[in-house]
This record gives sequence, structure tokens and C-alpha cells, in this order.
Amino acid sequence: MSFQESPRPADEEEAFYMQCRAAYLSVFRSSLTNITSKQQLCRALQQAGRNPSHATLNKYWTPRTSKLNFDDFCEILKCEKKTEEAELMRAFKKMDVNGDGYISHSELEKALTTKGEKMTTEEVNAIFSLLDINKDGKLEYAEFCRLLVSTVEQCQAAVLEKLEANAKLKRQNFGSQSYSPPKSAISQAAASLPQPPETPRADSDTTLKKDSRSSSRPSSARSRRSSLSNPITVTSSSTKATKIPEPSGLQEWNHTYVKGCFFLEDDGSISSLQYQLHIPQTTNVYLTIQPLSLSHRPDKPSSWMSVDTALFVMSAGETKEDSSLVCFTESKDKEKYVWKGELNAGTYYLLPFTSGCKLKKTKSKKSFSNKPVELVYRTDTGELDLTRELREALSDIFEVIDMDGNGLLSLEEYNFFELRTSGEKCDKDAWAVCKENFDMRKNQLTRQGFMELNLMEATEKDGDPADLWVTLEAMGYNRMLELVDACPFQVDVCCEGTQPSTQPLSMDSGPKLLNQAVQKSITARTGAKALRGQDNVFIYTCRGEHRISSLIANKTNQKVTVHVNNEQSRNCCSSRGMSVFAVEVPARTKMVCQHILPINERQDWTYNCVETILPCT
Repeated sequence: MSFQESPRPADEEEAFYMQCRAAYLSVFRSSLTNITSKQQLCRALQQAGRNPSHATLNKYWTPRTSKLNFDDFCEILKCEKKTEEAELMRAFKKMDVNGDGYISHSELEKALTTKGEKMTTEEVNAIFSLLDINKDGKLEYAEFCRLLVSTVEQCQAAVLEKLEANAKLKRQNFGSQSYSPPKSAISQAAASLPQPPETPRADSDTTLKKDSRSSSRPSSARSRRSSLSNPITVTSSSTKATKIPEPSGLQEWNHTYVKGCFFLEDDGSISSLQYQLHIPQTTNVYLTIQPLSLSHRPDKPSSWMSVDTALFVMSAGETKEDSSLVCFTESKDKEKYVWKGELNAGTYYLLPFTSGCKLKKTKSKKSFSNKPVELVYRTDTGELDLTRELREALSDIFEVIDMDGNGLLSLEEYNFFELRTSGEKCDKDAWAVCKENFDMRKNQLTRQGFMELNLMEATEKDGDPADLWVTLEAMGYNRMLELVDACPFQVDVCCEGTQPSTQPLSMDSGPKLLNQAVQKSITARTGAKALRGQDNVFIYTCRGEHRISSLIANKTNQKVTVHVNNEQSRNCCSSRGMSVFAVEVPARTKMVCQHILPINERQDWTYNCVETILPCT
């Protein structure tokens, strides 16, 4: 989510998010808690007045889904409208063959056991016995529809009343919207919501006093004393003056490059391979990382070209503890992030990074409801073949996994693809079988051979595209064959007077090393400020050349929950995807709070964040 100077949400939208929160908190203790099963998703949707079918649940909870968060839940509710009484009546009238306002047992059984999500006869008998109040073998469906809708409304009113009555829940502003209770929970649809407070002046004390009036913020004196505001304004011109010029004679330097890809996981985290860099002798180095365009049209660049990237360079020690941050790219030249300097002879880890400000999950109604693209078809002779759209997607995937850019897939490159899509590796014996059946050159798979391999998989399934979709979705594609959950990139290393070499790695310690590097890059460049009244909880706010990052250090012996409010920021987007959230920091731990980027780089942007310790509950 981005936050900038714009009006507060309308009453209807505020009421919608309040209903989302009420439904969520009727199932979970906090809206920080993730949905971890299809059953939990079903319960939460039911509490929100939805009646999800198995097909609906399967649409949002796929085999690769491990969890959904509160914001995901809100997006689903935007797509799935409440069941209206008129809609139910239309469905029942289709079953009412003689139009007398009643449905017999046989009519209901025929409808429920032969259409849609088919039920068993036992299930139908159980339903009918509950609904046949008069025990006359008939169901008066108009009364049933009225009762069903009114029961849903009563359940919603009950959870709203519970939310309004529980002061602790009112303070848990962990979703993407502020919670302001309505004047009457039962009649919330017609009630007028409280007006938002006036925009506070820049004075931090005034800001905190006015913020404290909102029910979504902690109101105790202790909480106000432990708040910290860090306004930072960045002018658009200040970011243009930091460009690092290319070294003179760069074309004569030794050069190597490697490709990779950031992947958005189901839990919202971002993963990628890491790389090992070897430099034979001490030399001047010019490092760059940038998104990799796969567009075949110069006038239509790839959608992910605006994603920010960075490369952290760590010394390659024998253990994770021995590794230390050496440098990282920060200066920017268009889409390219650059570092220039001297590196000693030795081996280093290259850790690609993106903040998550521009690469994040987008679950829109369009992506959920559009008909999937066809992947295979039968030719005039009845043989299966891959559609043009699938061939284009597979060609782009080949381009990404061909990490050394030689136009061929080695066994090592192919196995990074296999681990990503199936979790398994192809051994040398299986690779030999591939060599016998698919186009190869120098014991490496060609682009044509890669197409043939995928066609064989489709043929073995008699055209069933299920496995192909698993592969495509693992590589970041949606059902419209748009690359939405991934960002390909390219790393270039230029050395003066010596030939560098790179090698892709998949290290279990990679994410920890990257987190260690990011934290060090923040704490090494800025001082810590203690939250007022909290001498052992510190905020580091680091302004880089193109990104602002903050870190929370908890030096106490118990976990703390820090409430973070970005609502006064302008022309900013947060890696957290929301303007108001909370961070739980374990005892004696440092944790990156958020990264901030401008929405529009051509305009000035102001980061104005208020961090507040939430009282222990």
C-alpha cells in the first residue's frame, strides 16, 4: 500500500474494513495472526457474512498456499460479495418446479446431488431434516432465505458489538486501516462514522496529542511518552546528484555477469539465489544490479522494471558468524544500482536484495475472476501442442534460468529450476535420458529442448494443464500468464586487470546472511534514538541515497510490540504494504521495521513516522 496526501477513506470503505476486522477477530486473537488452513479461511469468511463453496475456497487456498494475512482476507472479501436474499430466492425458484413456493425433499435432493458441488443423499437428508420445521416434507424457502440472511446480519452485529466493547481489541490497529468504532454497532450500515481528526501540524507534540484522540492509537500517558517521530523530507533533485560515473575505460575491464530472479512467496516474503564471487587479485571493481527486461517490444517495457534492487557483498567466511558486510550498491543510474571501489583478492558472497516496496502480492478481483489462458491444444491431426502464449512464457522462463546467458541450460541451471518448481533435483542418469529425448548441445538443454520437455509432460497427462500451472505459478505467473510475483534481475561485475568469476548458490544460511547485511547497513550509518520512557528500545532510521530504512533494537529481556504509523508521510510506499501496523520484537533482538521508497521519484517525498510502544496486555 502507498500512502500520500489524499482524503481519508469514505464512510463506506471505513465501515468495510471495520467489518473485516470484526470478522477476523472473531476467529483470531489478533489481526497479526495469519490464516493457516482452508478451514480457518472458511470460518473467517462465514463470520463476514459469506457462504464460500469448495470451489471458492480452492480459488484462494491453492496447494501452494501456506498462509494468508489480514490484508489478503480483506482483498478476498472485496471479491466475494455477501449472499443476498434475492440471489438465494432465484436459486430456490429454479428448484421449485411447480412454482408453489415450496420445495419437496425430492426436488432438493435432485438439485443438490446432480448439480454444482454434489452432495450425498445422507447430507441432503440431514439438511432437509433441519429445515423442514413443520415436518410436512416441504420447505418454505422464502422464510428460510429471510431467516438465513437475518441470522448472518445478527452474527455480524454480534462480532461488531464484541469489537466495540473490548478495549484491547480496539487498540490492536494491526491491519492496513485505522479502526474507528461506529456510533451504533448494530445499525452500522446506516450509522454515521466519527469524522477523522484534523490533519496535525508538523509539531511532534501536537501530532501525538491529536493522534491520541483516535481510538485506534494508544491513549495512555505512558504510550505518549514512548512515542518517537522522525520526519525526513527528500527532494527529487537530491537523488539526481549522487550518480556514480562509470570508470574510464570500463569497456577494457574484465567482465562477467549472472542472471537471477526475486520470487514472492505465498507468505509475502521474497527469496532469490545467492552467488559466490571470486577475485584472483586485489583490484578496482564496478558492481551493478538491475531488473532484467524480458519484453520483446521496446515501447512496452516489462512491468517489474521499476522494482528497486540492491546487492550486498559479504566476505565468505567459513561460518555465517565469520562473514561480514564489505559493501553494497546504493547509488542509482536509471534502473541500475551501482557500487564502485576496491576489493581485496578473495571469495565473496553476493546477496541480491529488493525492499518489497515495489514487489508485493496483488490480489485483485481481476486476477481471481478472469478465465485462465489456454496452455495446450490439439492440432488438426489430433496431436497435443503448446499454445503460443505458453511458448512465450516458457521462453521467458528459459531466459531467466539460463543464468550465464549462453543460450543453453546446464544440469546445474536446470536443477535450480527443478528445485523451484518441484522441490526435486534431476540426477545425471535422468539428464542422460533427457539427452536421448530432447534437443541438447554440449550436454546442455537448448531452448527447443526445454519446449519439448514441457510438451512431453503435457502429453503424459493427456493435455491436463495442472502440472504446467504448478510450474508457471512457482515461477511467478498468474492464470493470465502475466509475470506478477517475480522480478528477474542481472548482476554485472567488472574488474580492472583481473578476471572475476561468479557461481550461483542456494545457501540455507542465505536469508540470515542477507538479514544480517541489511541490519548492518542500517546501524552502521545512523545513530540510535531511544523511545521516550524506554531506555532499552531503540529506533535506527537510516536515510540512504534512494531509500529510507528503519530498524528496531529491543535490548530488554521481554518482547515489545511497537505500533508504527506512517499516515503523515507523503508520496511514500512502505515495504510493509500498509500505513499503520505493529511489529513484535523478541527480547534482545534487532528487527528491520520497514523500508520506504517514493511513489513518484520525480516529486519530493516526506517520511514522517511515529513509533509507539504498545502497553503489555
